[in-house]
Amino acid sequence: METKHFKAESKRLLEMMINSIYTHKEIFVRELISNASDAIDKLYFKSLTDDKVGLKREDFAITITLDKDARKFIITDNGIGMTNEELDNNLGMIANSGSLDFKSKNNLEDDVNIIGQFGVGFYSAFMVSKLVTVRTKAYGSDIAYEWQSEGIDSYTIKECDMDRVGTEIILELKDDTEDEKYSEFLEQYRIQNLVKKYSDYIRFPIKMDMQKSRLKEGTENEYEDYTETVTLNSMVPIWRKNKNELTDEDYNKFYKEKFYDYTDPLLHMHIKAEGSATYNALLYIPSNTPFDYYSKEYEKGLQLYSNGVLIMDKCADLLPDHFSFVKGLVDSEDLSLNISREMLQHDRQLKIIAKNLEKTIKNELTRLINNEREKYEKFYKSFGLQLKFGVYNEFGANKDNLKDLLMFHSSKENKLVTLEEYVSRMTEEQKYIYYATGESITRIDHLPQTEMVKDRGYEILYLTENVDEFALKMLMNYNEKQFKSVSAGDLDIDTPEEKEEIKAKSEENKEMFEFMQDKLGGKIKTVRLSQRLKSHPVCITSEGELSVEMEKVLNAMPNDQKVKADKILEINPEHPIFEKLRSLYQADKDKLAVYSDVLYNQALLIEGMSIEDPVDFSNKISELML
Repeated sequence: METKHFKAESKRLLEMMINSIYTHKEIFVRELISNASDAIDKLYFKSLTDDKVGLKREDFAITITLDKDARKFIITDNGIGMTNEELDNNLGMIANSGSLDFKSKNNLEDDVNIIGQFGVGFYSAFMVSKLVTVRTKAYGSDIAYEWQSEGIDSYTIKECDMDRVGTEIILELKDDTEDEKYSEFLEQYRIQNLVKKYSDYIRFPIKMDMQKSRLKEGTENEYEDYTETVTLNSMVPIWRKNKNELTDEDYNKFYKEKFYDYTDPLLHMHIKAEGSATYNALLYIPSNTPFDYYSKEYEKGLQLYSNGVLIMDKCADLLPDHFSFVKGLVDSEDLSLNISREMLQHDRQLKIIAKNLEKTIKNELTRLINNEREKYEKFYKSFGLQLKFGVYNEFGANKDNLKDLLMFHSSKENKLVTLEEYVSRMTEEQKYIYYATGESITRIDHLPQTEMVKDRGYEILYLTENVDEFALKMLMNYNEKQFKSVSAGDLDIDTPEEKEEIKAKSEENKEMFEFMQDKLGGKIKTVRLSQRLKSHPVCITSEGELSVEMEKVLNAMPNDQKVKADKILEINPEHPIFEKLRSLYQADKDKLAVYSDVLYNQALLIEGMSIEDPVDFSNKISELML
C-alpha cells in the first residue's frame, strides 16, 4: 500500500470545498451520480467501435446501496474505471478533470456529453464522510485498485480484488451532531427524492434496492418485508423528445407533476434551439395566478439543467420581470458553470438564451391575441397587471416590447381591446387616445368627465388598476397618437365657436370664481367653467403630469411622502346650479362659500376620493336643506 500526500494547493482547495464551495451537503449525491454517468459514457462510447467491451446500451447502470448498520452510502457503476495512474491524477490532484482529458484524447466535442468539468465534484463526498473508499478496475486492465482517504492531508492506493470493470465508491458517513443529521442520507425516501430532484434525467438507469412490505399470501392481515430493485430516474426528459411524439396530455401531466399545480397550464412552449446558443426549453403559462404571485414572497425563475442534471431550481436571469409568471426549464450543454456547478457564471450564452426565450414568449402571446382571443383574455386577467408593471418599470425600457400586449376595457366595445384596435377605429379628426380612471368599470362609466367625450362619439379606455395610468404616462403615445385623460385640463374637442363662448362666460364670472377659489383655501388651483359636462353640475379635473387618480395611488403607499395634484373645480354653465351660484354671489356670499365647499366635496366623492371632514360636510348639507 502506498501513502501519498495531497499537494499544498490541493489540500487548501479541499478544505475550502468541504466548508464553503458547496451550499448544500446533499449536492454530493448529484456529483457522484454525474461522475458515474461520465464513466459509463466513456465506456459506452468505446463500445460503439470496440466489440470487446461486451456491453449493450441497456446493460449500463448506476447502483446506490444504503447500509444503515455500517453507516455506509455506496454508489457503483459499470463504466470505464480508472488505472493506478488515473486514480492518482484524478483523485490525488484536485481540480484535474479526467473527463476533459478523455474528450481531448478522443478529439470529442459534441459526440459524448461529459458532465464533469472541473474534477472537484468527487470531493463533495467529504462534506458528509469521515472516510471515502474508491475501488476501481479500468477497462483493459487486469488489476484493480483501492483509493482511500479521510480528506485531511493524505490518501492511500493499493491493489484490490474486483471481478468486473467499473468503480465502487463507499462513503462512511460522519456521526450525527446536534446541527447535522448525516443519517438522512441513509434513508431510502431521502435518496429517492434527491435523485428525482437533481439527476432524474441522467440517461442511464439509477437503481436502488428498496425495502417494501406486502400482504402475506393466504393471510388477511399479515405482512412480510421484501426487497425490490427499482429505477429511481426517468432517464429520458420530455423536452428532449420530438414534439410529434408528445400530446397535450403529456405536456400537461409533466407540468402538474413538476410544478405542483392541480390545473392544466394555459399553454406550453417546447423549444429546441441550435446555433449561437444550443438548448432545449419547455415553458408553461399557468391557467391561474399563483396565490403568492403579486407578493414579495414569490420567486421567479426557470429550472436550469446542464446535460439533464439540475443546476439551479430557479434561475431568475432567464426571465425578465414582466414575464415572471412563466414556469418551466432550460437544458443546455454549453453553459459556463462555476466550480461547484451550483451557480452560473454570467456569460454570453446565458444572455443569449434569456433574450431568445423573451422573444419566444412575446411571439406566443401575440399569436394568442390574433388567433385565440378568449385564451389570451383569460391570461390577461391573471397576468396583465404584470405586463403593465413591465411597461412602467425600469424607466420604460421594455415599453416598446410590451405595448402591443396591453388591453383595456373599451367604452364602445364593452370588452377588452388592444391599443392597436383602438387606434384603428379612430376618426381622422380625433387627435388623442382618451382614457378615464376609476375603481371599477361601472364607476368610470358614470363619471361626469366622460359625458362630452362620449357625446362626440369618441371611444374611451377604462383604466381600473393602480398602475394603468402610470403605464400610459410612460408610453406617452401609441402610433404617434398621444394619450389624454378625460379629466385633463383641455380635451381639445371644442369648436372655435364653443371656445369663444366659454371664454366670454368665464371672463364675465371671473370675480365669482376667484371668490370661490379663495374660500376653498388652497384645496384647488382654480375654479372655471367646464367644457366637458352635460348633466352633472361639477367635476374635478387636473393640470400637469400628476392626475387626481395618480395622487390617490401615490398617497396610499406606505410612506410619509404625500403628493398633491393641481386640482381644478369645473362648473357646468348649462346646469341650474350655475345660476344659483351667480345669484348667491350677488345676494349671499356666505352661503356661496358653503355651496363651494359642498360642491368641491361632492366632486371628490364622485371621483372616488375621501373628503377631509365628513361631519362638516354633513352639517353643511343640512344647513342648505333648511
